[in-house]
Amino acid sequence: MLMYAALGILAVIFGLLASSVHQIDQGHIGVYFRGGALLDAVAEPGFHLMVPVIDRYRSIQITMQKDEVLNVPCGTSGGVMIYFERIEVVNILAKSSVHDVVNAYTADYDKPLIFDKVHHELNQFCSSHTLQEVYVDHFDQIDENLKTALQQDLDKLAPGLTVMNVRVTKPKIPESIRRNYEAMEAEKTRWLIAVQTQKVREKEAETERKQAVIEAEKKAQVAKIATDAQLAEKQTLKEMSAIEDATHLARQKARVDAEHYAHLKLAEVNRLKLTPEYLELQKIQALSKNNFVYFGPSIPSYLGSLGFVNSSHPEPTGATESTTTTTTESSIPPAEDSATEETTQ
Repeated sequence: MLMYAALGILAVIFGLLASSVHQIDQGHIGVYFRGGALLDAVAEPGFHLMVPVIDRYRSIQITMQKDEVLNVPCGTSGGVMIYFERIEVVNILAKSSVHDVVNAYTADYDKPLIFDKVHHELNQFCSSHTLQEVYVDHFDQIDENLKTALQQDLDKLAPGLTVMNVRVTKPKIPESIRRNYEAMEAEKTRWLIAVQTQKVREKEAETERKQAVIEAEKKAQVAKIATDAQLAEKQTLKEMSAIEDATHLARQKARVDAEHYAHLKLAEVNRLKLTPEYLELQKIQALSKNNFVYFGPSIPSYLGSLGFVNSSHPEPTGATESTTTTTTESSIPPAEDSATEETTQ
């Protein structure tokens, strides 16, 4: 019997010792309660001991955590009741503020500071807005407005507790109203599609217009290049023609100048040739080419009168002489005396 009693006492002692040993996980801070009163001591992560039965501990998370508030009812200014299925509040509690927050709001501080405040702020928002504003117009502002309102209250009530982000899901509305909104959304979608289609067509038309302008400018530039090339070719031909004309004019002028110079030289030569001796030689040569022979006593005097024979010579007297003279047919006319014309063979 005594042995069983001893074993029972040992088991109780072992159980008490086991219950006094506890573990605080990383990212948490341990707070202790004795008889329901919060103790000043806090525990870092690791193994710790506490008084069995009398003391108890709570592990408080000091890293970022997410609180989910579910099925929040909300009445609009028009009297329509809607429900927010889930609202997520991401928050973090500073390590230095753990004891003060737990002391003021217990270890379950997130219920009065987060959950209850979300209900209150959402109802405040819904009661001052219509269903259209809550469900459509201002729905994208609910997250930011709720975060701002929560943080303003936490700065006063629980310094050290910070709201990082708030996400609000689309609220549930009555089925008949939801169908109307879906129809409105479908019409809006069709309208947006029509607007976008019109914009696309306008963009395509604008693109085609720009392409046409680019094509026209390209053709104009090509035509201008071709025209410039033709003008350049014409200008080149004009310059070549001018050069050819100038060359031809220079050649003609040189030829005319040469002919004029030749004529001048010929005239000068002829002028130099017209000496008495040269003229006498020409007369003699002309007479030597005559094919007619004239006979008679008066021939010398006749020729003297023409300047071919010196008239100072006296004619022989008392005798009839036969004088033979050769001259040109055109320069000596027939003598008045009777003469016998022979043809020199």
